[in-house]
Amino acid sequence: MILFKNQTKTVYLWSRLLNTPFWTIYNMLFIILYKELHATPLQITLTIAIKPIASLFSSYWGSLIYRKPNKLITNLVFANILKYAPFLLFPFVTNIWFFIASFGFYMIFVRGTIPAWMEIIKRNIQGKAREHVFAAGSIVDYIGSAVLPIALGWILDDYTGSWRWIFFGAACIGIVSTGLLWTLPVQEAETSVQTSRSVKGALLRPWKEAWILLKRRPDFAKFQIAFMIGGSALMMLMTILPMYFVDVLHLSYMEIALAIAVCKAVGFVAASPFWVRLFHKMNLYRFCSWVTLSAALFPLILILGYFNSLALYVAYFIYGIMQAGSELSWNLSGPHFAGDEDSTPYSGTNVLSVGLRGCVAPFIGTLIYDSTNSLMVMIASFALCLLATERLYAFSKIKAYNSLHLDKK
Repeated sequence: MILFKNQTKTVYLWSRLLNTPFWTIYNMLFIILYKELHATPLQITLTIAIKPIASLFSSYWGSLIYRKPNKLITNLVFANILKYAPFLLFPFVTNIWFFIASFGFYMIFVRGTIPAWMEIIKRNIQGKAREHVFAAGSIVDYIGSAVLPIALGWILDDYTGSWRWIFFGAACIGIVSTGLLWTLPVQEAETSVQTSRSVKGALLRPWKEAWILLKRRPDFAKFQIAFMIGGSALMMLMTILPMYFVDVLHLSYMEIALAIAVCKAVGFVAASPFWVRLFHKMNLYRFCSWVTLSAALFPLILILGYFNSLALYVAYFIYGIMQAGSELSWNLSGPHFAGDEDSTPYSGTNVLSVGLRGCVAPFIGTLIYDSTNSLMVMIASFALCLLATERLYAFSKIKAYNSLHLDKK
């Protein structure tokens, strides 16, 4: 068991590290499209929206492994190759829609492999060590994301078109990590179960599994409701940020990189140990209420950017703190709610819900922006984050009351 744990931790951390160069430049693509290729507001909205909408397709990739532990590794391996493939063509393509489609294609497989990763971690790593391993992987990502943007921002500002080759090189590094995934061990459990092979059955399976699960587990359904509200708030906000950064604050690539990557990474790394300790000291609803409350501060501080651009760096530091807690609770909620069950349906439902809000929230953000201005989008985002906080706090009180009532019985 210790061997499984150590090997899983090693592969997980190294795969995250090798993905870091790509993830850093990937998160700047919507800014690149706006500054370099003069993408329209609609194209920027679609770029932002396609990232969560891709999760609807991710659900099908993730559902392939439901009760099929022998498919976990191949699920990761093929996804790792496919997600980078389109970016190898970036130096040779000029069509903006290809870049947008590649953005979404990558996210399909990133989200699609979450159920496999969480199930492998659940099988191979027990107890509190799961949270520590996951947090360590995220910290590896964000430390790399704090260092690389300084170099990338300088290159992007001084060498026109260099972003194409940066994507190419980072994709090659990501593909190299595929070899590590083959070495992952998987703790044996139940045997694989055959599921329907009809096209209709395959298309409906993720939706049916999610619906059945939400009806059977109202506690998990409440978690989804609150995350839907808070996640939608941030998605609305993301659609107006390129225009806000470029047209209002007039930021360079270096300045944007320092805010989005460096300040966010510092906040993430600094807060991760705190969130890991807090994860076991309170119920998940209360934990997430602190996450959404942190999220509410992000648009609130961004508003101050109208008066002083330094507020942007403070806002992204707060965002990093929030995201450390958000990633921990969102990714590990599947194993948390599953207990001894297969966690893949829970994680798959998380992915599906991201896609659903991605179909609506970014477009609402753009509609508000077109009708008013970026300030009103920030205010709406702030209000929704507060609503999510209130719901989570209410759910936590019900959870605490029910637990106390059961203890008395």
